[in-house]
Amino acid sequence: MNLSLSDVKTFSEWMNSAGKKDLSEIIRYFYEKSTEDERSALSGSACRIRDMHYGGRVYFRGLIEFSSYCRNDCYYCGLQRSNLHAVRYRLSEAEILDCCEEGYALGFRTFVLQSGEDMHYTDLSLCRIISGIKERFTGCAVTLSIGERSRDSYKELFDTGADRYLLRHETANEDHYRKLHPPELSLNDRKRCLYNLKEIGYQVGAGFMVDSPYQTYETLAEDFLFLRELAPHMIGIGPFIPHKDTRFAGFYHPSSRHTLVLLSLIRIMLPKTLLPATTALGTVDDMGREKGLMAGANVVMPNLSPLKHRSEYSLYDNKLCKGWEAAEHLPELARYIESMGLTPDFSRGDHADLQKGGAPA
Repeated sequence: MNLSLSDVKTFSEWMNSAGKKDLSEIIRYFYEKSTEDERSALSGSACRIRDMHYGGRVYFRGLIEFSSYCRNDCYYCGLQRSNLHAVRYRLSEAEILDCCEEGYALGFRTFVLQSGEDMHYTDLSLCRIISGIKERFTGCAVTLSIGERSRDSYKELFDTGADRYLLRHETANEDHYRKLHPPELSLNDRKRCLYNLKEIGYQVGAGFMVDSPYQTYETLAEDFLFLRELAPHMIGIGPFIPHKDTRFAGFYHPSSRHTLVLLSLIRIMLPKTLLPATTALGTVDDMGREKGLMAGANVVMPNLSPLKHRSEYSLYDNKLCKGWEAAEHLPELARYIESMGLTPDFSRGDHADLQKGGAPA
């Protein structure tokens, strides 16, 4: 390997100019040939460049999974509409606001409202929920993660007060996308939604599954190229975990190793991005959240959903919803993050450019 990881700025510049072939080769190298010392150096470089912009702060979001209904039939997802074993539930507007009230008292100043693509929640009802949060919990940010909608819908939700939108692209390669999704879903539509969201003014999040079926070094390189072009404010990646009721049941035994490599590479390529240490990472590795933070991540999202529903939002098998994944254990998690030499931050936790009064890039 010819690149000097000690010169993190030079490596970042290289990551932002490299083509598909070079990106696929750097990923291959860290997957297959790198030593433990080299991976440690990579993680250290990622943390240094993160701390240049965020000063070691780790931002907290309160996650509310408010509906397990979904109109889509994505081949990998436990919430797919054809899964007759899935437990379906919907939270009322009052229940969602109750979750926010609990979270606000705990210290959260960002609420992430996540669901399957459930059209039971109309623009009108979502606007009422957003307005209710903004009115009752001043100074809080609202993040939506509710899938593909029309540009007009996104605009109405934004105008009502939604601040951020998470929409993982899952893969930037057309052939790969078709192997993971039913024919009625389109990668072009997904990308169009992301660009619409950014044009409207949202802080936008994209991302993908690591080690998903049919993923290759080349498709990963295309993910990096797409992220570089989109320049989202947030990027969510985590290990693909099979679900027993999908066609990919038993596909493989997931681990954290590849995700940690990619977290660091993404951080180095896009230094200011908000990068969560995901629940999936904690699910496959008892130390996954901590390893994610030490690989360059700077966001955690403990679960604020009602206890009785947390296990029912079953995207994948054995989804972690207890311990430090649960909002009730926030003080212990904050203390542990402090013990790692990082600073728990309970502010809105906007993108670095917005904290300085800028506009979305």
